[in-house]
Amino acid sequence: MSEAGGTIEFQRPRLIRFSDCDPAGIVFYPQYFVMLNGLVEDWVNEGLRLSYHGLVAQRRIGLPTVKLEADFRAVSRMGDQVTLGLAVQRLGSRSMSLALRCFEPVSGEVRMEVKQVLVTTSLETHRAVAIPGDMRAAILRDAPALG
Repeated sequence: MSEAGGTIEFQRPRLIRFSDCDPAGIVFYPQYFVMLNGLVEDWVNEGLRLSYHGLVAQRRIGLPTVKLEADFRAVSRMGDQVTLGLAVQRLGSRSMSLALRCFEPVSGEVRMEVKQVLVTTSLETHRAVAIPGDMRAAILRDAPALG
């Protein structure tokens, strides 16, 4: 993890694969959302040291997206090595705002960035619930200024 604008940023390298691209040879834009969803899962598992599977399948807590804003700045092509990054910008009682981005790791060129709001929900009732205490504590451990 590295520091990004006062919050902790979780990062993962990612190879752009053939399956990510459209016939023009560039990332087909919905694939970015698949990549970033995987990044959120990795962040919960590795960054927060919680089990994403346990959260969803056992505890029946979902993290659906309720707001998504994306800016596409430059193309990514098959074979490109990029970095995916996630930073928590706001931590509420039932939701959190994330800043996610895909960028070229050497030059820092941003390929795309997303502002996303996730809400914690009961997968039984599909209603918003409080962010679980262990999740809140793990986020605040890495980004105490959010508390």
